[in-house]
Amino acid sequence: MSTEQRVLLVAIALSGALATLMVLPYEQYLLLAVLLAYLLHPLQRRLRRSVGPRVSAGLLIVGVFLAVVVPLGVFARVAVRQAISILTAINRGDVGVGALENFLGQQVGVSVDLRQLLLRSGLDASTALGGSSGGNTTALLNNATRVVSNLVSVFGRVTDIGIGLMVLLFVLYYLLLDGSALVSWLRAVSPLRVSTFDRLYDWIDRLMYAVLFGNLLVGIVQGVLIGIGFAVLGVPNAIFWTVVTAVLSLLPVIGAFIVWIPAVGYLFVVDRPVIAVVLFAYGTLVVSLSDNYLRPVIGGREAQLNPGVFIVGIFGGLAVFGFMGVFFGPVVLGLLIVLIEIFAEYRDPVGPAG
Repeated sequence: MSTEQRVLLVAIALSGALATLMVLPYEQYLLLAVLLAYLLHPLQRRLRRSVGPRVSAGLLIVGVFLAVVVPLGVFARVAVRQAISILTAINRGDVGVGALENFLGQQVGVSVDLRQLLLRSGLDASTALGGSSGGNTTALLNNATRVVSNLVSVFGRVTDIGIGLMVLLFVLYYLLLDGSALVSWLRAVSPLRVSTFDRLYDWIDRLMYAVLFGNLLVGIVQGVLIGIGFAVLGVPNAIFWTVVTAVLSLLPVIGAFIVWIPAVGYLFVVDRPVIAVVLFAYGTLVVSLSDNYLRPVIGGREAQLNPGVFIVGIFGGLAVFGFMGVFFGPVVLGLLIVLIEIFAEYRDPVGPAG
């Protein structure tokens, strides 16, 4: 290796380290851009023949916005309105907090002090829980001040989120526009043989497809299961919660849990404890087990990965990459396996002894 090559390698390493530090704050947005570009690439190839690459990329981004952001905004509005109505009912004393604590202790086996939880969230328990001094104006003002302060702290990162969304849109646009050129450039500058590079590329493509297929199918199955259970047991808005569950089920184990556990509490509050217990059993034995079984089996089989490796990739990816690790964790582990297999092919064959 010449001196010039050594200097270039050092410069590449330093520049790569600096570039990594620069993009780490927007890791989730960049990974999401890659994932969306992968999903939308087949549509981009079809549309660009009719309207050109730039217009097709722009149309797809607008479509993603309408299909994802608008429903999420509607959901957030409904969730906030329902949360306010529940807090109002608690403040009027319509809901017995002591009864809720007893129910959670008996049915779930968890001791919960709701008064302490409300105090930690910035609310005065005697007022928020419908105490006898509910008309204390000073306490209400203090509570309102604390709640506003908490909301300001929660939404304090709005600027960072806005910048992250801009990064997401720009990267997604240019991946759709020049993604094929990027792959061709990587193939040209890679020190690997073209056949090896193409083999790795095909393997990553299959892994990405398997992970998406597995996670999306599990989300649909869990959403349908929740919808059936809610409809049979009389939980309102079963279709709405079916859609919500299908989206949240992308998060392993706890995704659907976030939906059906509050429904159990709702059924108890409206004085239907038997149905609440039935829903708790259904969610534990049917909905949760479907996640634990289907996700590794379907995704791992499609990717030709051991189900254990697949599920470790999901949870390991969550720990390293955050939510996007659900998709990229199994891909990283699968890529490691295929890299080891390719490297092993370069071993000298072991000849007969003697």
